[in-house]
Amino acid sequence: MSDLEIRGLHVSVEGKEILKGVSLDINKNEIHALMGPNGSGKSTLAHALMGNPAYEITKGTIRLFGKDVTTLATHKRARAGLFLSFQYPEAIPGVSVSNFLRTALGSIRGKDVPVPEFLKFLKEKMDLLKIDHSFMRRYLNDGFSGGEKKRAEILQMAVLEPKIAVLDETDSGTDVDALKIISEGIKTIAKNQETGILLITHYNRILHYLTPDHVHILKDGKIVQSGGKGLALDVEKSGYSHL
Repeated sequence: MSDLEIRGLHVSVEGKEILKGVSLDINKNEIHALMGPNGSGKSTLAHALMGNPAYEITKGTIRLFGKDVTTLATHKRARAGLFLSFQYPEAIPGVSVSNFLRTALGSIRGKDVPVPEFLKFLKEKMDLLKIDHSFMRRYLNDGFSGGEKKRAEILQMAVLEPKIAVLDETDSGTDVDALKIISEGIKTIAKNQETGILLITHYNRILHYLTPDHVHILKDGKIVQSGGKGLALDVEKSGYSHL
């Protein structure tokens, strides 16, 4: 049995079927890249996994460590160890990165984390990801560059320590330097926290900096091919039309 087991997932949005029977297995310590053209259903899968009510699961199951979470509320999925990094993180002026993360961690644990204990924990995570401690005092995503927003998402993943993390186009809106830092962060978390990663991406460029264990191609709501990094290189060369 896989840690995250998706079987025959059909998902509709406003009555239109987007996913048409997706099956996927992800285990801790594994990095899976999910690629596909625009409109193929990649973000739909991410939101359905996290329980967004706008994405209706009409058929199929999602099991996390053997437990059926298909109908669980989003916060319960998060407490069970599931995490979603948004493609377009929202800015929250007036709320520092530190306060946001402490509140989020308390919600996951079901109890407040004392400030001294949390700050020590947060600094350890920032050191692990090579993020300057001044970052924690900034307002969340307020005036952040694209790369800084994505680094904040990676830091959130490090702090919450999910068992399975879904990263929805975490490489979008980033320059090469930020992309390298984000890639290193993903590899560090996968290794040190034994987190399973589902990396959703439209382009192959992030895969120049990290090597996934598995690559899957989603097209027209179905996974049409799976393989190793060579599959991603083939897509970069020939596009999706031949699949």
